[in-house]
Amino acid sequence: MIALFIKLFLAHLIGDFLLQPTKWVEDKEHRKLKSKYLYFHIAIHFIALLVVLQFDFNYIWGILIITLSHFIIDAIKLYLNTKINSRWLFCLDQLAHLIIIACVVAIYKPRSISIDTLYNTTFLLLICSIIFVTVVSSVIMKIIISKWQLEENNEASLKDAGAYIGMLERLFVFLFIVMNFWSGIGFLITAKSVFRFGDLSKAKDRKLTEYILIGTLLSFGLAICCGLVFNYLQQLI
Repeated sequence: MIALFIKLFLAHLIGDFLLQPTKWVEDKEHRKLKSKYLYFHIAIHFIALLVVLQFDFNYIWGILIITLSHFIIDAIKLYLNTKINSRWLFCLDQLAHLIIIACVVAIYKPRSISIDTLYNTTFLLLICSIIFVTVVSSVIMKIIISKWQLEENNEASLKDAGAYIGMLERLFVFLFIVMNFWSGIGFLITAKSVFRFGDLSKAKDRKLTEYILIGTLLSFGLAICCGLVFNYLQQLI
């Protein structure tokens, strides 16, 4: 089952990313169904599927289903391109392709999936931990750091970039602890220090330095605690 999914996913990556030049994408967006590159793109998918499946024609119906569905999904995407946010459209497009691939795999390699798997204690603990290190930790840090108010910085920055950076940072720390890869945390701290050094040296502001240091230690501390608790509880399950 997994082997078949990997083969079909590889064909998808080859057709959708590796062998689809930017020129083809731009022409499809402009000419839509009239673009010859849309049909070249679908043909490449068909050939890629045949190759990765070693021309095993026992899978011919699966190949045709994936190829035809790919054409339909891409055609819908082209006509929704100006109506839906491009980031959401890309995600929905890829999700639709993966669902079709999963359905084809299920047809050839049927396997019963129990909903009880989603309620597995370890899985639920993992979900709790991820929510804590991302959303909950952000709220805790905001409450603690709100004690200190710095003057507004007029320098332009990406909207909510700091919050997303903090979430990713804590997710990495949590992952390193679960994997028992403690040296990765040191690497992450070093990398962040290098990027932050320029900002702090330009600002020459002790309050800003202390503010960033408190935020960093809080962020890493919460993620480390969460990782340790996860490992401990996992042993008890």
